[in-house]
Amino acid sequence: MSLLMDNQFKELPPDKSVDTKLFLDAVSHVPAFFDCLGSKVFSVIKSDISGNITKIKGVYMKDPAKYVTLEDIVVSEREAYPAEWPKVGATLALMWLKRGLRFIQILLQSLADGDRDENNPNLIRVNVTKAYEQALKRYHGWIVQKIFNAALVAAPYRSNFLKALSKGEEVKEEDCLANVRQFLVNYTTTVDAIYEMYENLNAELDYTV
Repeated sequence: MSLLMDNQFKELPPDKSVDTKLFLDAVSHVPAFFDCLGSKVFSVIKSDISGNITKIKGVYMKDPAKYVTLEDIVVSEREAYPAEWPKVGATLALMWLKRGLRFIQILLQSLADGDRDENNPNLIRVNVTKAYEQALKRYHGWIVQKIFNAALVAAPYRSNFLKALSKGEEVKEEDCLANVRQFLVNYTTTVDAIYEMYENLNAELDYTV
């Protein structure tokens, strides 16, 4: 799990505010996660996540002192673009980014919880399917869903995926999963905090692409 353990998310303060710089530093390493899934089909999610990170970083870099937290950015855009908000700028980018982050969270949590296909225990298709259906499917039209169905079929073997997470090293499965659980602690708290912020600010949109 060195890939993600090397770039863990920071613990949030009591008010659950997400420091923009620390978040961007940590999340910039997330796209590489999709390389561990092997198939180029997953490059669609990787590209989407990378693009949204770039958009958020672009806004942040314009005034780091103003945009200390992610909420500072979202609230500022609500005030600057009342007619278009929340379907604008970094607010929209973060809305989609959090969904991609949730996909990863559910996938890793499913693996850590021991969810398996009894007939094909060395496949992670059941874990990827669970993550997609809970985090992304409702926002995708039938064309995008077909792309993801192809990705599900192309999901790698469990053993190969865990080895990729360990940067190709031979690591015991339980040791790798222990690292997964450790990584998920602050990662999950951060993703949950962003979802909560969007709910509190009424910034969530429910449309399909």
